[in-house]
Amino acid sequence: MSASETNGAGETDDRDFGAVHKAAMLCVVLLATCATVAADLAQEIRGLDPVVLKPVADDAQHYENLWPARINEQLKEVNQRSTHDWRAIDNLAKWEAYRAAKIQAMRSALAKFPGAPADLKAQTTRTIQGDGFVIECLVFESRPRFLVTANLYVPDPLPASSPGIIIHPSHHNPKTQGELQDMGMIWARAGCHVLVMDQVGHGERRAHPFATAADYEKPFQAGRQDYWFRHNTGMQLSLIGDSLIGWQAHDLMRGVDLLLTRKPVDPKRIIMMGSVAGGGDPVAVAAALDERIACAVVFNFGGPQPETRYPLPDDAADTFNYAGSGSWESTRNMAWSARDGFLPWVIVGSIAPRRLVYAHEFAWDQERDPVWKRLKQIYEWHGKPEHLSSVHGFGSVRESGDKASHCNNIGPVHRRQIDPALKKWFDIPLPKEYRNRVSAASLMALTPEVIAERKPLALHEAARAAAMERSGQKDKTADATPTDAKPADAIKDADELLAVLRKGWSDALGGTTIDMSQVHSTSHDAGQIGKDTAQRATVHRTMLRHDGLVVPYLLLLPDANAHPKPAVAMLIAQHGKEAFLKERSEGIAALLAAGVAVCLPDVRGTGETRVTQSRGRTSWDTSLSASSLMLGQPVMGQRLRDLRVVAAHLRSRGEIDGSRLLVWGDSFADINGPQRPVRVPIGVDTPSVGEPSAALLATLLALFEDSTKAIYVRGGLRSNDALLDSPFVHHPHDLVVPGTHRADMLAAFVLAATGTPQRVEAMVNGLNQPDGTKMTESDFSFETEEGRLTARIGGTPSDAAIEFSSKASTAAEVAAWLVKQLKK
Repeated sequence: MSASETNGAGETDDRDFGAVHKAAMLCVVLLATCATVAADLAQEIRGLDPVVLKPVADDAQHYENLWPARINEQLKEVNQRSTHDWRAIDNLAKWEAYRAAKIQAMRSALAKFPGAPADLKAQTTRTIQGDGFVIECLVFESRPRFLVTANLYVPDPLPASSPGIIIHPSHHNPKTQGELQDMGMIWARAGCHVLVMDQVGHGERRAHPFATAADYEKPFQAGRQDYWFRHNTGMQLSLIGDSLIGWQAHDLMRGVDLLLTRKPVDPKRIIMMGSVAGGGDPVAVAAALDERIACAVVFNFGGPQPETRYPLPDDAADTFNYAGSGSWESTRNMAWSARDGFLPWVIVGSIAPRRLVYAHEFAWDQERDPVWKRLKQIYEWHGKPEHLSSVHGFGSVRESGDKASHCNNIGPVHRRQIDPALKKWFDIPLPKEYRNRVSAASLMALTPEVIAERKPLALHEAARAAAMERSGQKDKTADATPTDAKPADAIKDADELLAVLRKGWSDALGGTTIDMSQVHSTSHDAGQIGKDTAQRATVHRTMLRHDGLVVPYLLLLPDANAHPKPAVAMLIAQHGKEAFLKERSEGIAALLAAGVAVCLPDVRGTGETRVTQSRGRTSWDTSLSASSLMLGQPVMGQRLRDLRVVAAHLRSRGEIDGSRLLVWGDSFADINGPQRPVRVPIGVDTPSVGEPSAALLATLLALFEDSTKAIYVRGGLRSNDALLDSPFVHHPHDLVVPGTHRADMLAAFVLAATGTPQRVEAMVNGLNQPDGTKMTESDFSFETEEGRLTARIGGTPSDAAIEFSSKASTAAEVAAWLVKQLKK
């Protein structure tokens, strides 16, 4: 009753007004008390010790080292398996069968090779007359509108028949470097056509705008940018299911096509040379794939590397690291290579019985090199031992000046050893030394007119175009990769689409199944927090052992009397449970107050098990991620299995209802604000690296765990597709799962179509800046057509349940949203 209402006698009822006032005041007091209690609980949560793992005596970094040690152990197992396989081969037939299987696996892993274009659209843009040769500066297409810039050194006068030589530069220099010019001129004067192409992302094909020191306002290392940007390019090509070395090999094969358009070039005398420092890797791959290459000169690939210390041990055949290991820059750490066995020595051996020069930049321990022994055996089986030769320099990479045969590509000391083999095999006269280098500017192939006419694609644009073309889409907003296992028009309903998507993601992640019989747990009650009964929570610390590693998690249980068998919210972040306790304590307190248990796990490489704090290009995390891809185990897949182990363990706990799971994926990384430069040279004004992986992990956990009732994510990418928006990528290497271009977005929409509520906030773009763009109905939708559910462009399903906000809610608001979804 309000103050204006009257009683039956027509008089104002002050007593009722007083009762209402007192009740209202009591509510205010109670709310204030609850807020105070919640604030007190949040304060206790902020001060809660996040540590679960007990120190190991005399090994302060025991837990941080477990994951790197596990990866090294797996690589060692790969080497042992490779040696076992080799020793089981005792004749040519067995080798050929083994070779065929491995090279096919390599072909499938490296790229979806588009084949030779019907027309290379080659165009000579300028020529330079030399003494006994002509240099043609030319461009041609290796992919639609993706131009290769090259210098073709042509003999003058033309011979009746000419060998064709392709030289792949090192990752240090573009095609204009002096040693490359020397080789082009010398061998052209000896009667060869010599093609020197810019590598993918190098020289005139660079993926960034920093060609000279004048291209940025601050000093930077202009000569290293092409090399360093390979990190970004590698991530982008991996995302679409390709690789940098795959694109390099494809370009080299198109170089063979180009040479064969020149009538004097003898198709039986095509020679390919791979320089030191990353030039030999793609040449070996191209030669293994393309039988037209009659001879390969392969530097620093297949066996010992410049960093290898000599002499090798007597047991090198058993202990040599045939697989290698991952790093940010090397084309040697090919995804799936260790898992599927196409190790570098296998690739080089696959060139047999064609001619091979096994080359080393510095001194070489020929007697103990186990790969050299294998190569000799392979050529013996073929009955062509004379088709195998070797080259080496002197000194070591650790020595300077005249003490070592350092070179940028292929030095004179190496060429003097290569020339006799070329004369013997291909009747190329021993050439005379010649040097008359021209300016780099005069060797440029791209002109303003060519650019205006042909509108070449930048490297990241070509990557996006390749992804779209193979998925049959004309617009960048769709990609059918996750449903390639089954045609979309054969999928009948949302549940079947979910099954197909799970299969696609599971394959990409290296498997998602777990075996709880192999999981061992150690738990202990760590006491209680909270002064008020309604807000009291019990703290449990649990360590799970699986896969040779540990996964610690903190479990906060609301009062059992007030909330028996509570649902559980799993909170995930790269920074781990410690960051959640400090930064989201109000949300954790609100969840506990609503009767929801809170689980805070640290999956491998996060939180307590974090290896290092750095997440950039040269970090340990990047190396571990690259090695993991070699092993066929993307980091995202490993972490998802960790989470699934935690989820399964929660379901086994009697005090909670693990069949009702809420998932919260968050980022605590600094965001690059509008005033912070982000389109910068590498090594200058370094932007902050984002951490969107927890958002993707949350979505993937929901994809594979039917117990998930709602998902909240903050700081994720709108889609991994955002990494292809520019040549700049400010996110960690382990975010990428090969071949999942836009599959993360499709996963979100499929979950929505099957009724899982989702809230997505504060998304970031590929530059780790705020991204207000939403995933909309124009991205993916599901329309019924003749009773079948298909993924199409345009329109959203009526039961979609994805909410978006460019701003982040408070932690308490997030908790309220999650609880609301639980109660639906």
